[in-house]
Amino acid sequence: MRTARDERARVRGAQGGSVSDLEALFRTHWPRAYRAAYLVTHDAAASEDIAQESFLAALRALDTFDRRRPFGAWLHRIVVNRAIDWTRARRLRSEVELSESLQTSERSEAPGEDVLAALAQLAPEHRAVVVMRYLLEFTPGEIAEALGLPRGTVNSRLRRGLDTLGDEL
Repeated sequence: MRTARDERARVRGAQGGSVSDLEALFRTHWPRAYRAAYLVTHDAAASEDIAQESFLAALRALDTFDRRRPFGAWLHRIVVNRAIDWTRARRLRSEVELSESLQTSERSEAPGEDVLAALAQLAPEHRAVVVMRYLLEFTPGEIAEALGLPRGTVNSRLRRGLDTLGDEL
C-alpha cells in the first residue's frame, strides 16, 4: 500500500466485505502492529496475541471507523492500549520477564539488551510513548493522536521516560 488514498480504498473495500482488501490491510499493518506490541510487552507470544486481538477488534469496529483518518494510526492505538493493559495485568501478577530477542522483520537494528532491560523498568504509559517515538519513529503529534492524549501529556511522558532510562543506563 503506497498512499493514503490506496489505504482508504482498502478500508472502504474491507468495510464492504472484500476479503482481499482485508488481507492487504493485514499484510501492510501486521509487522508494525506486532513490533509495537512487542516493544511494550517484551513478550513474543503475548505480542502475537495482542496484535491478532487488536486486528479482530479493529475488524469488529470497522463499520464505525472514519475512513478520512489513517487506519494505521487507529490500529496502533488499539495495539498500544491493549499492550499497556496486558503489561499492567502482568505486573499485578508479578510475572515480570524480558524476552531474549526481538523477533521482527521490519527492524534495521535491535536495541541492545541493556536498553531493553531499562525499557522494561518503565511504567507502561512511559514505555509506550518512548517506544513509539524512538523505536517506531512516530512524531509526538502522531503519538498524541494515536493514543488519544494531549500533546503535552505525550511530551511529559517522554521526558519522564527518558529521565528514567538515563538513570537506568
